[in-house]
Amino acid sequence: MVSCIHGDFSSTGRTYTKGSSCSSSQPVSFACFPCKLFYNYLSLLNRFISYIMQMVRIIEDFFSLFYPKLCAACGAHLLQQEELVCTQCLYNLPKTNYHRIEENPVEQVFWGRAKIAAATAYFFFEKDTRFAKIIHQLKYRGMKEIGIEMGRIFGAELKETSRFNEVDLIIPVPLHWKKQKKRGYNQSELIASGIAESMGKPIVTNILYRAVETETQTRKSRYKRWKNVENIFRVRSADKITGKHILLVDDVITTGSTLESCATTLLKENNTKVSVATLAIA
Repeated sequence: MVSCIHGDFSSTGRTYTKGSSCSSSQPVSFACFPCKLFYNYLSLLNRFISYIMQMVRIIEDFFSLFYPKLCAACGAHLLQQEELVCTQCLYNLPKTNYHRIEENPVEQVFWGRAKIAAATAYFFFEKDTRFAKIIHQLKYRGMKEIGIEMGRIFGAELKETSRFNEVDLIIPVPLHWKKQKKRGYNQSELIASGIAESMGKPIVTNILYRAVETETQTRKSRYKRWKNVENIFRVRSADKITGKHILLVDDVITTGSTLESCATTLLKENNTKVSVATLAIA
């Protein structure tokens, strides 16, 4: 039923309800001129919108022949409603479900090292798997959208758990400014922005910073990883995190040395609480 200033009529033209200047029970074809004009306008508008949507689909299909949208994990062609990762890969993602488990293996990493309120990782990372490609595409192939999208999916699950939905703000593990300038972005910040969007929490990137440029952690032993990041983080505007529960976000947790160093720095501030969430655990 469509309404105008003179009454209501159906799009089929079968019924018409008496209005201020129209006779009762007339089909649309016999309605007053303003009503017929309004009905014709709606009909043309619907046809125009349908035409535009059809043209957009045709253009998308044409460009997909030359620039196909492929799954970041398996490389298969994405269906029209799929974004970045195909439905099958998302379904088969080796999720840990640690966000629902207290004293899980991620939390155990920090026992005796840093007072972490809760910790989790979204999925298991194993080299040379389709799921490892997600991290590789994010860190080394400039596929920034995958970090944001996976963060959104992860954040939607964190939001449903009482241990994580009570955080006040989200802080990504920072890169040194030289490294971020070279790479062009911070992958942890992208993940954190997706998480923040789904959880409805603010993301803060200007409080915790890396004061010392260090070597890559790759291929270092547990002890050397810890020494490499010891006391390298600093906090500015500490009053903004006083009394806050912070969710610290990183891409992959291996030994936890970097996250431990970040958390230790944050926990020095008065009445601060820290939880940890990473996209994967290696």
